[in-house]
Amino acid sequence: MIDKSFLRAGHTPTLLAAFFYFDMSFMVWVMLGPLGVQIANDLHLDAGQKGLMVAVPLLAGAVLRVVNGVLVDRIGPKATGLIGQCIVIAGLLVAWYLGIHLFGQILAVGVVLGVAGSSFAVALPLASRWYPPQYQGIALGIAGAGNSGTVFAALFAPGLAVAFGWVNVLGIAAIPLVVALIIYTVCAKDAPNPPPAKGLLEYLSVLRIGDAWWFMFFYSVTFGGFSGLASSLTIYFNAEYGLTPVTAGYFTAAAVFAGSLVRPVGGALADRIGGIRALSIMYVVAAAALVVASFKLPQAWMALAFFIAGMLAFGMGNGSVFQLVPQRFRQEIGVMTGLVGMTGGIGGFYLASSLGYSKQFTGSYQFGLLIFAVLAMVALIGLTNIKGRWRTTWGAAGATTARV
Repeated sequence: MIDKSFLRAGHTPTLLAAFFYFDMSFMVWVMLGPLGVQIANDLHLDAGQKGLMVAVPLLAGAVLRVVNGVLVDRIGPKATGLIGQCIVIAGLLVAWYLGIHLFGQILAVGVVLGVAGSSFAVALPLASRWYPPQYQGIALGIAGAGNSGTVFAALFAPGLAVAFGWVNVLGIAAIPLVVALIIYTVCAKDAPNPPPAKGLLEYLSVLRIGDAWWFMFFYSVTFGGFSGLASSLTIYFNAEYGLTPVTAGYFTAAAVFAGSLVRPVGGALADRIGGIRALSIMYVVAAAALVVASFKLPQAWMALAFFIAGMLAFGMGNGSVFQLVPQRFRQEIGVMTGLVGMTGGIGGFYLASSLGYSKQFTGSYQFGLLIFAVLAMVALIGLTNIKGRWRTTWGAAGATTARV
């Protein structure tokens, strides 16, 4: 795990600043999920609209991660992060000042929150470029643990909405973002000797490599599962078990906390036993948990237990994927972080929106959960088929100092 050699290998202030910036950005990225019950009541949304509302920030964040991946290699991760943070703060303050009255307006807010979600493509290369291959798993696990910000959204947003109104929560959320912006400005530092900037055609050339598509798919399942559930569980527990928005938020926070806490553990485990083996285990656990949860267990706490198991698997899987990516694409880590992060957001958009439409058209969330469990098993089969080639080429002994 973390030892003196790890602390000497990189730049700790940058790593911690990347974590906090990512943490606060993720807090606001999924904020519409914990606020979803109150927003839906005020705007009179149906189940499909609720699912789309919480899914739009995930899709916007996915697309913008590619933009950030390019900017990171062109102007550096620190400058890219500063620009994005200012956009999100301004957007939240405008929405708070003008108010939200229509479904289209809340979707527009979701697009702005997508800028916060794209922080993934900034925080990870900001940290990664400071650390050698053998520490990529734990370094990116620490930076990536900023997805724990989703816990704060689930814990506090519903209660603040009850006390002050959900529109005012949008303005309140700008306060911790300003704090994060100040800390990021002071502490974060771009690593020396970054990879040379590439033209757009060179970025697109990465898509000609089959391994890039595999990583994109693997992360669409692990991060898609995490972000999709983080955005949807408050609405799920309210609709399926009749929990109040605040109690449903607490249930969601428990599941999200589990998934975010173990991301560094997933990276460290991948460093120890190999990313392929760790990821394979996570897909099996996640699929099994979703299948059981899909049957609407008799008590809410039973469903929570299986969602926690699934979130643990997805969270550790996120760390495992990004233990592997820098080993295969060391010089293209900026654009690969953007591309892989994009598909992670797309996976979350699919899960969140499909759960809403599954409920609207079938009266149950089961179909949406089962389809995602199938995707996890498809990912496992794909990983099993390619692991031999990976271990004998770029993951071979001598080609890397980290375990594949």
